[in-house]
Amino acid sequence: MAKRVGLYPGTFDPIHNGHTDIIGRVVKLVDRLVLGVAINTGKGPMFTLEERVAIVEAEAATLTGGAEIVVQPFEGLTMHFAREVGANVIVRGLRAVADFEFEFQMTAMNQQLDREIETVFLMADPRHQAIASKLVKEIVTLGGDVTKFVSPRVKEALLSKVGR
Repeated sequence: MAKRVGLYPGTFDPIHNGHTDIIGRVVKLVDRLVLGVAINTGKGPMFTLEERVAIVEAEAATLTGGAEIVVQPFEGLTMHFAREVGANVIVRGLRAVADFEFEFQMTAMNQQLDREIETVFLMADPRHQAIASKLVKEIVTLGGDVTKFVSPRVKEALLSKVGR
């Protein structure tokens, strides 16, 4: 039987509890999960690519579910990367209606690029629906507590990055 390979792409700057919840759920659905850490300098990441990859690897190492998890940086079109890693499904998390509108359009475009790769949406757990990396960075930069939103390891990396 062919392996089910999933790709969960993101900037992961930083990875937060919403991301890890999606990862923890998707590893039950695939045999191999590639966590694609996007090289996206346009977003002005707080962490370097190397730091993000290392943090995502550390977080992924704590998850169980049976699937092999691989963390790999990528640049360019997600569909090209999906083909490169042999993914037959792209996993996306949805928090709100605004996410759906954007993801719906992206999925339609991706289907035009490659109809063999499906996109699967997982709804965010209600406890994590408000979490966004951008907001986590803003909270920590302004001296707030991000304990509820990220793991202790990620919190420590954030505090170190902002000099606390």
